[in-house]
Amino acid sequence: MLSTIAEIGLGRALSGAAIAAEETAKGFSAPTIDAAGPWWVGLIAFLPMLGVVLTTLCAIGGVKSKLPAWLTVGCLGASFGLTLLMFLQLSGATTVTTWWSWFDLTWAEGAGGSMVANFGFYVDSLTCLWMLFVTGLATLIALYASEYMSHDQGVGYCRFFAAFNLFVFSMSCLVMGDNLLLLFLGWEGVGLCSYLLIGYHYQKPSAVAAAKKAFIVNRIGDLGLVLGVLLTFVHFGTIEYAELFTSEKLVGYLAAIEAGNIDQVPVIAQSIPVLLMIGAFGKSAQLPLYVWLPDAMEGPTPVSALIHAATMVTAGVYLIARMYPVFLLSEWALPAVAWVGALTALVAATIGMAQFDIKRIMAYSTVSQLGYMFCGLAALTSAGGAFHVLTHAFFKATLFLACGAVMHGFAGQLDLRKLSGLSKVSGWQIVSLAMLVGCLNLAGFPFTAGYFSKDMILAEAFITPGMAPIGWILLITAGLTAYYTFRVFFRVFVGPVHYEPGDEHHGDEDHGDEDHGEDGHGHGDGFHPHAPGWAINLVLAVLAAASVAAFALYFVGGKGGWVAGMIKDSTALYPGFAAFTADAHDGHGTLFGQDPHKIMYYVSAVVGAIGIGIAAFLHGPKGPLGLFLGARRRADETRTDAIASKMWFVPRLAEDKWRVDELYDFMIVRPLKFFSHVFSLIDKALVDGLVMLAGWLPRGMGGAIRPSQSGVLHGYAVGMAGGLAVVLIIVALVAFRGL
Repeated sequence: MLSTIAEIGLGRALSGAAIAAEETAKGFSAPTIDAAGPWWVGLIAFLPMLGVVLTTLCAIGGVKSKLPAWLTVGCLGASFGLTLLMFLQLSGATTVTTWWSWFDLTWAEGAGGSMVANFGFYVDSLTCLWMLFVTGLATLIALYASEYMSHDQGVGYCRFFAAFNLFVFSMSCLVMGDNLLLLFLGWEGVGLCSYLLIGYHYQKPSAVAAAKKAFIVNRIGDLGLVLGVLLTFVHFGTIEYAELFTSEKLVGYLAAIEAGNIDQVPVIAQSIPVLLMIGAFGKSAQLPLYVWLPDAMEGPTPVSALIHAATMVTAGVYLIARMYPVFLLSEWALPAVAWVGALTALVAATIGMAQFDIKRIMAYSTVSQLGYMFCGLAALTSAGGAFHVLTHAFFKATLFLACGAVMHGFAGQLDLRKLSGLSKVSGWQIVSLAMLVGCLNLAGFPFTAGYFSKDMILAEAFITPGMAPIGWILLITAGLTAYYTFRVFFRVFVGPVHYEPGDEHHGDEDHGDEDHGEDGHGHGDGFHPHAPGWAINLVLAVLAAASVAAFALYFVGGKGGWVAGMIKDSTALYPGFAAFTADAHDGHGTLFGQDPHKIMYYVSAVVGAIGIGIAAFLHGPKGPLGLFLGARRRADETRTDAIASKMWFVPRLAEDKWRVDELYDFMIVRPLKFFSHVFSLIDKALVDGLVMLAGWLPRGMGGAIRPSQSGVLHGYAVGMAGGLAVVLIIVALVAFRGL
């Protein structure tokens, strides 16, 4: 089945592109380097590294102010400014800027006899697209963190912003690097920074465990990536993008696939994207390697917003987009990406429906939406996948930072059963509005950016041959997403006002005695929440506005929108396949007998409305319309209580994350621990025993001889006398036996 999908889908894509492009000579045109890029492109990456140095100096100097935050905002803001300049001057062309020769090794003549990997930057429209939101969001989130982390001013504050800057440097290398080795450096760098920032509260056992879990699970995926990089060099003789994408082998393989001769592509070439895919699954938290991301919420919320919602977790999506021509070589890779993405989206959505920690719900939502992005790439709509990456980056950062504001103001409280009606609490209106904007986008409410980006993927799934089942899975997931998204909004931000402090509350001198709702439930223990300050509110307002405005990108730049125009000259939409766009289909696939691209607007709107309506009925407050607005009078009581009690163990299993962690513990962790103890015993008893025996024999002999070499003269005399006596006795015994 997977082979059939690949042959039909890839053959249709490539042949349609070749015909439209009239590439009769070679069949395909490879991306070529238009010119050497300007030197200042490298500053986009190295300004964050300057931030690392400056914040480190602040730590050494014992700075206990917000100076590290302002230095970080300045460096990242300058990096964003240069990214805008790069977009304005270089977008639409392909350039390479080399700062220095990094690896330049030659051991034989001809192809494959040398390896070149410079510290250089490959800039095309895909690079510009990714770096715009990486540096832009990093600047905003750093400003947010200046207030959010202010309680820890001092060494911890400096340590946080040093790791924050190092992450942006690593992500810049990953995205802008002109070869796979520099991509791998950035890949491992963001993994290191993720470990450092998840475990920021290193005295908290759960944070340490989450950091280790993220580090170990990512290393599993990274093994696939490094093997894919090595195999790329072995087979193609290069790891530089400029040479790889123009290599005769690659173009020849693509021509063979166009002709329907996928069997002419050797297994070794088809194995490369499969290995790269494993790396993408680890970094972007897809089945079966998704378990690290929800636990990563132990890190500070700015970390969750930047690394685990908007940038690092999209690295896997970027890898596939950048290496898209290579992924087209395999009859297994893209179909596997599609099915894994769809199943991940569905499984994560079902878990998110049953969680009570609002930050963790957003984490599972991120896992689910990443599945959508993978399906977009696998359905041959890289424009849809990239567009969803962009829109998701803004609205998911908005959602995470709104949750972080709640956590910051309510002493760490994130349980939606202990929060209600926050939109009515003084000082929380901007947070509530930002949360609503984020929820509408995530739920795919009509005419939001999330609605259009998700629709591009859904429609393409029904058009691509063999992917209709995946389309239905994604459509069901869209309904579940709308439900659990507004479950959070209805429970936390509307309804009767009630709030309880979290575990970080240690008493509050500023008590309030306001009337907090018709149910008589106000704050507990005289607790008064701390409303967010100007930095948090400003960032939330900007992100909410950007999330609203992003929908216009769908209508800018012709068919497919601005993002489709951005990637048309990049490797994500390989030149030569450029004609294969959303409007270049050959009529395959329908939905309810209609063109999916036309009817999906209405279908997804209905599905989203059903999800929101169910959330309103089950979790919404009692209102003038009664039944349709719900009946919740208390923060901790909803209509789901009665329903859950009749579903036996299913809600409990979903709340327990389908016991996947426990399954991994039973099948992988415990056996590994058992065998590690066995091998430890073997090492100590056998290996160490043999080594100790080899050392004990000469040591024992030396110990036995040592007393005879004491250096005491009368001791030697006694020894001589004793020896003489022994000799005489032996002589006497021999003589006696002779008689």
